[in-house]
Amino acid sequence: MAEGEDLLAAADAAGWQAVQRFCAAGSGLTGTEVEPGVLASASELGSGTRALAVYDERWAAAPVGPLCVYLHEVHDPGNVGTILRSADAFGAASVAIGPGTADPFGPKAVRASMGAVFSVSLARVAEIDALPGETVALVAGRGAPLDELALTEATLLIGSERCGLPDGIVNRRGSRRPDPDRQPLAQRRDGGDGGAV
Repeated sequence: MAEGEDLLAAADAAGWQAVQRFCAAGSGLTGTEVEPGVLASASELGSGTRALAVYDERWAAAPVGPLCVYLHEVHDPGNVGTILRSADAFGAASVAIGPGTADPFGPKAVRASMGAVFSVSLARVAEIDALPGETVALVAGRGAPLDELALTEATLLIGSERCGLPDGIVNRRGSRRPDPDRQPLAQRRDGGDGGAV
């Protein structure tokens, strides 16, 4: 379910057809008109909504590249939606939803995605061997900057909020591993005024 005129407009722009679409009576919006109180009782928003629609989930058969983002045990639906929004903004072709990850079609994830759930391809993945390209484990505070990896096809691996990625994923054969001897980009200094690079 998507609520609010902006999310419904994002679904329309991405070519999604609503199974059912409702709007507040007299609002002039597209959909079956119902009394505002009826919408408020169905709304997940504290302030209510003037429009909501129900959609069938749309899953791709497999994740695709050249750039994919993989989510492993990302539990908070708001974080899942935010990652979808970010992946869409930087041009990821797909987002792979791994084990233990919150439902990207849940109300909180849909809201946090700000419509990206309708424009980025989503696929369920049980094993990381199904991911396209080289895998790059994103580990906070360690590793080489992405722009130095010179990748043509890759999947960025993102772990859970509390534990990150398990060592078995970070250290798997074929993955780019963080370099513990390299300082994070934010901590590197230039040779002149000492400011962060």
